[in-house]
Amino acid sequence: MVGPVLPGRPGNLTSDQEEKLQELWTATLRVFGVQAPDRPDDAEGLQSSSGTATPDAKPKKKKHGMFRRQKDENDDKASADQEGDKYGLSKAYQQVLATQNPENLRKAFWSMVKHDNPDGLLLRFLRARKWDVHNALVMLIATMNWRLQEVHVDDDIMKKGEAQAMKDTSDNDSSVRKEAQDFLAQLKLGKSFLHGTDKEGRPMCFVRVRLHRQGEQSETSLERYTVYTIETARLLLATHIDTAAIVFDMTGFSMANMDYGPVKFMIKCFEANYPESLGVVLVHKSPWIFQSIWNIIKGWLDPVVASKVHFTKNIEELEQFVEKSHIIKELGGDDPWEYSYVEPSVGENQAMSDESTANQLLEERAKVVKEFESTTQAWISDPQNRTALQQQRNALAERLRAGYWQLDPYVRARSLYDRTGMIREGGVIQYYGEPQTPNGPKPLIASPQHGPLPTKHRADDVD
Repeated sequence: MVGPVLPGRPGNLTSDQEEKLQELWTATLRVFGVQAPDRPDDAEGLQSSSGTATPDAKPKKKKHGMFRRQKDENDDKASADQEGDKYGLSKAYQQVLATQNPENLRKAFWSMVKHDNPDGLLLRFLRARKWDVHNALVMLIATMNWRLQEVHVDDDIMKKGEAQAMKDTSDNDSSVRKEAQDFLAQLKLGKSFLHGTDKEGRPMCFVRVRLHRQGEQSETSLERYTVYTIETARLLLATHIDTAAIVFDMTGFSMANMDYGPVKFMIKCFEANYPESLGVVLVHKSPWIFQSIWNIIKGWLDPVVASKVHFTKNIEELEQFVEKSHIIKELGGDDPWEYSYVEPSVGENQAMSDESTANQLLEERAKVVKEFESTTQAWISDPQNRTALQQQRNALAERLRAGYWQLDPYVRARSLYDRTGMIREGGVIQYYGEPQTPNGPKPLIASPQHGPLPTKHRADDVD
């Protein structure tokens, strides 16, 4: 059941928040080389750390012809210091503007959007930076560069997926074999997995901490697996449910399972590259020896993120966050589902070899993107018609969402969750039971997006 739209999301913005969103779109489009119209108060509108223009400010000559490039290093440092900037985002931002092609950043952004609402994506960065437009822009551009140049999210991790890793286990290069084996080992173990929803309807990621031992997998494979899991979880989100829940199952934890490196990487991902994606973190059945470890980890966390962490000692405390019918039996709940890894099948990514269809869908998406950008420019510069233009933007965002799911099998390798039927054609997410339609159960058809149904649940547990 869809609940009310949360504050600070598309469809529930104050007038001030909408203005901040317009300022961030203006800045973002300029960085992407799409010249958005100047707002009346836009001159050097992001000079202050609050992201608002000084009324008497006069436009200054921009040396580089790109928004914010001429901001001096001292101002950047002051802004960075204010936010802590523990991940060096301001430095990364300056380097990106100096070295990256604007069109590449634009493509990285729209690739990240996927099925998300474009406004919703920008609002994540605004909320994470307390509505400071410049700091949100810095974070956004640094994230685009991270995805494009550092980890290659869409052109490597998600494009190659599990099937390529399976092939690479037979590669002649021993280092390639090792990385693939380490990546797949974590999937086969079920070190973490996605299943079900909490009381707020948020998709849950379970992490069995006892299955990790320092040194068993390479750092690169651990990081690849982490990004792969987060990106797959993003496919389960929607405009009205835009955060996830993580349950750290600490059953059987010992010091042999503690590994600070992957913890730091995960924290960086959520704080620097996937802002406002965590709804709640549940640490379940942690032993007393974890308390001192938690004191260290808590010091690394942003206070907002730390406030989302809750400790549960037993099934009754876990039930405060998750219905017992949605708690897996492994943790003492009533959900009989059990994790089992299903290996890639021959031909499951056959759509990815159909370049003609892929190019056609990409061209169609590019047209909708351009229309969204131009309509956004009009929405910013034409307050008289803003309501009608917003409706047009909403319709275009829906076209982008639906269009992504048509494109998805041509650009993303199938995952465990496609094979087991959780992620279905058209972006239907099915955690429990069989897919339902107004006319009854939805029949399955042969499709790269379909796999066997998950383990049966009770009839009354179908969402």
